[in-house]
Amino acid sequence: MQKVRFIIFLRDVFQLSITAIGGPHSHIPMFIRHLVIRRRYISEEEFLELHALGQIIPGPASTQTITAIAYKIGGPNLAYLTLIIWVMPSMILMTAAAIVITYFSSHHLSLDFTKFIAPMAVAFVSYAAWIICTKVIESKTAIIIMIISSVISFFLRSPYITPILLLAGGITTTFKYSRLPKSDDEKPIDIKWANFVLFISVFLITFFIGIVTKAVPVKLFESFYRNGAMIFGGGQVLIPLLHSEYVELKQYLTSEEFLFGYAFVQAIPGPVFSISSYIGALSMRQYGISGQLLGSLLSAAGIFLPGTFLIFFIYRIWNNLKKYRFIKASLEGINAVSSGLVVGVAIFLYQTVELNLVNITIMLITFLALLSEKVPTPIIVVLGIGAGFFL
Repeated sequence: MQKVRFIIFLRDVFQLSITAIGGPHSHIPMFIRHLVIRRRYISEEEFLELHALGQIIPGPASTQTITAIAYKIGGPNLAYLTLIIWVMPSMILMTAAAIVITYFSSHHLSLDFTKFIAPMAVAFVSYAAWIICTKVIESKTAIIIMIISSVISFFLRSPYITPILLLAGGITTTFKYSRLPKSDDEKPIDIKWANFVLFISVFLITFFIGIVTKAVPVKLFESFYRNGAMIFGGGQVLIPLLHSEYVELKQYLTSEEFLFGYAFVQAIPGPVFSISSYIGALSMRQYGISGQLLGSLLSAAGIFLPGTFLIFFIYRIWNNLKKYRFIKASLEGINAVSSGLVVGVAIFLYQTVELNLVNITIMLITFLALLSEKVPTPIIVVLGIGAGFFL
């Protein structure tokens, strides 16, 4: 009977993986409707706790949540299967997009049909900045942290500045813990370190193998694993980090290719973190299609595994950990920095687009369409690509 229940759960996860479009803010309501209200795998209170758990550790928020649900009802094996089924459709689509872009480039075919994607992508990031700021910025301290982090991230285009800012933001608001109500049950935490050791070991092993061999596939896995281990706040926060590392620093992609991938991932179901497959495939294009498939697989594994290891680690101690006031207080600073990072990249990407009347109009129309929430994101992207073909 339990096996049948697990199979039904995985079938439900697959249905979500091919229908859940729009990022975490639309994924979460779908999870509640389908997994909580309709199927009753867990209660709404349990769901909200697991979602909160996903917020305090790095990684994709919606992926962490659905993986944690699977872990709760079926343990690690069901959780790993859930992760694969949830990620696979979007990973396949993003890899296919990278192969198509590679074909066009290698055959010197025009990419002019993507010319409206860049201003649309700027609007997407601007909308993400607006949404995340209105949801998490609730104090003067948070406003100051957001402004400072956006300025620093704008001028210091380094993949290493993000963890520093997140740590500093979390520490800053930790000192406000005394304003929160004290729990009467702050017991010592019995920590089981196995998954945390696994999390650290994978990073160190691939880091040193990459240094010794200088193999591109290994270095791709290592860099995406590092990124997946330091991103709080979901895919919107990941975007500035990836653009800084793979476009500006390593120059594996052009800014045009990157923005096309970002716009495309908004139009397909599944996690925004699946853009890793697109970047990984383009980073390995000199090795042919087999190389691109390998790059896509390793990049996706690298970006999703850190959060999975950490969710398994934190889940076991969550009931005690969430009672500590300094943990709750630090989230304010972490969320404020995440908001600042998105604001910083929105300003940066705005400067990369040619500021003519057409592009400014497209940015404005796209932003207003997203703000209205009446036009589905895939329709917006399809209209943009279609306009590029006809104009």
